[in-house]
Amino acid sequence: MESAAGNPNYIMVPSAGAPAAVEPQSQLPLAVTSTRNCKRNLFSFPRRPTLRVTSEFDSESAIFFHKISCKLLDSLAKFKFSFNHSGKGDISEPQIGFVSKHLSLHYDLEDHNALVKTSLDVGPRLQLTAAHDVKAQQGEVTMLANFAHPGYSLQLSTPVPSVGLPKATLRFPLGEVSLQEKEEEEVKSLLSVSGILKGQFLSGVCSAQYKDEEVKLRYCYKDDEMSFLPILSLPSNAPSFAFKRRFGPSDKLRL
Repeated sequence: MESAAGNPNYIMVPSAGAPAAVEPQSQLPLAVTSTRNCKRNLFSFPRRPTLRVTSEFDSESAIFFHKISCKLLDSLAKFKFSFNHSGKGDISEPQIGFVSKHLSLHYDLEDHNALVKTSLDVGPRLQLTAAHDVKAQQGEVTMLANFAHPGYSLQLSTPVPSVGLPKATLRFPLGEVSLQEKEEEEVKSLLSVSGILKGQFLSGVCSAQYKDEEVKLRYCYKDDEMSFLPILSLPSNAPSFAFKRRFGPSDKLRL
């Protein structure tokens, strides 16, 4: 048998039991990558929640309204802080709030009072909502039933403690109608009717609201940059006007 050195066509095949040699250079990038991942996991910090600051000015009362909010727990809840201040620098009505899908809590720092609201889905089309004023020891319970046809629902709401029949509101695509028991001096109780009708008109929404023997005619126009809302009250013929201009994602002017 010729030796391997003497035969140029001789090829040495490694045996099946012998493991193949691994070049040390192929392991170097893996080690470096693993080290970088460990450093990234050890020194990574959670992203800070984004703060949103909103300021509004009421020219009639000369008061600034400020609100600071941020989302928590991957947008599952929201924290709010709001307060007002006048031109003299006096701060009033400071409030903090915690809002989530099924529970919200608002606390007034001046009155030391809390308002708690909670909602629960009783069924596929039935929702129960409750609100409680801690200081006044009063609240309201609301039951909302959505019909099979979209846009139609029936809502029953009653104060707690109850003082009469619950208020019934029927909503439909063009508005809503409400029936509520009302007490007056001459008559012990009677049913009060209120409602809203609305529809599209000239690239905007025109609505008529009837409540307490007064009719308010509104026209609302809104686009990506501007919105305005003229209002006419009948039978007093008192006009009013609201205007809002958006300059950026968070910059607005409201009159």
